Amino acid sequence: MLRAEFIYPCPGGIVININNVLNPSDLTTMEQYLKSINSTGNNEILALYLFQSKSYLKITSISYIQPNGNKLTSDDITNIMKHLELFEYMTLVTKPRVIKAFPKSDIAIIWFDIWDSQNGFKAKLLINHSFNFGRSIATIRATNINPGVPQYHNY
Repeated sequence: MLRAEFIYPCPGGIVININNVLNPSDLTTMEQYLKSINSTGNNEILALYLFQSKSYLKITSISYIQPNGNKLTSDDITNIMKHLELFEYMTLVTKPRVIKAFPKSDIAIIWFDIWDSQNGFKAKLLINHSFNFGRSIATIRATNINPGVPQYHNY
């Protein structure tokens, strides 16, 4: 049985310490309960979330110039991710970043960060998986933290 150990108000919200790990349906149930309490209005509870960390990943082996002649954009990658079952439960931290692997190369590297559990469970599901992207076979790899905008100049 799921039980709250303590509830603590803090700036910007409240912290609820529970006796077990929540699954998505437990989170929904808890959110509905909090919204039903008379002392809180529906508008006061924006969303419940679990503590999360970020996982840093990259996609390799994708053509930078698409068959229609356009350059690959982060919107193209985001659109593909929305339609692939592999990314179904993933939430991007920011838009993916598309960078040419080498100045005279037609291969792109896509850097993206996802919200993940503390142990990197979601990233482990993605790492070393391949998927078709047009005529390319893309592979997802783990990478180190990549803060900010990459400073890479195409010549």
